[in-house]
Amino acid sequence: MEVVTITDPNSGSKAQVAAHRGFNCFQFHAVLGDRVVDVIDSVEDFASGGGRVSGDGIPLLFPFPNRIREGKFQWEGRDYHIPDGLASYDNTGNAIHGLCLDRSWRVIDQSEQHVVGQFQLSVDAPDRSELWPGDFIIEVEYFVRGASLRSRIKVKNPGDKPIPWGLGTHTYFRLPLCDTTSPDQCLVQVPVNKQRILIDCLPTGEVGPLTDEIDLRDGLYFDGLKMDDAFAGVEAEDGEVICSVIDEKAGLTVVQRCPDEFKEVVVFTPPGRNAVCMEPYTCCTDAINMQAAGHDAGLRTLGPGEEHSTWVDIDVGAVVV
Repeated sequence: MEVVTITDPNSGSKAQVAAHRGFNCFQFHAVLGDRVVDVIDSVEDFASGGGRVSGDGIPLLFPFPNRIREGKFQWEGRDYHIPDGLASYDNTGNAIHGLCLDRSWRVIDQSEQHVVGQFQLSVDAPDRSELWPGDFIIEVEYFVRGASLRSRIKVKNPGDKPIPWGLGTHTYFRLPLCDTTSPDQCLVQVPVNKQRILIDCLPTGEVGPLTDEIDLRDGLYFDGLKMDDAFAGVEAEDGEVICSVIDEKAGLTVVQRCPDEFKEVVVFTPPGRNAVCMEPYTCCTDAINMQAAGHDAGLRTLGPGEEHSTWVDIDVGAVVV
């Protein structure tokens, strides 16, 4: 078991990362003045094996976010199959959430305020090496500053042939933001204007308008919100995708920011929990099959020796009236 605690010595904000469980940041306590906000939802014994690696904290989804239909796809004329039992599967027979969220990562750098984890398919999950068209490396740095949790993400292709990829994060945001307020009165805002039509959580290729029940642009209250929906039509602001939880009575807000290369967002309210996930993805669900079928699914390719850097930040602040 390897759990790393990082702390901002100036503000006192701290985060905990379970390197042995997918480099999952399962706790972030943001200090804002004299208030401490418990931002991330996870079971108390997550570090010692409780809960699910995909159901708590911040699961990291790579080289594909969400699902691949039946775990099967083609790439450059070759058939691939990610079998159930060797990787994560949903309850309807689809591979889900990538190849690195349930394995140990290596901590390659750390200080009081930051930690960097690395996962390489051929090194850290050699039994899965044949499940993807080539080797890959993903590095994630977490650091705390003020009332913010910053992540810097780098993906690399160490091989000699192009590889497909998609990236997502799956933060479980705890509600409410204060122990004297109610989760029902927390407002969830996500800047998307189209929904992907899904059957059994897999996209059909159709994109439709939003209904009032799932239009999150101006915010919907968590009271009665039941969602497991995929959205396109991201409305970026100055190149950033800004998703928020606002606890009006507490006067607090949690804001998730990422660059507009994250073109899809999945919103999920886990049943029976006071939590919401606002999941930014660089591609849609089942992108590798959707792209092959002629849809603009956002699938990306990383050439031999290439790398790509991106980021996702979580900021806690006061509600601006």
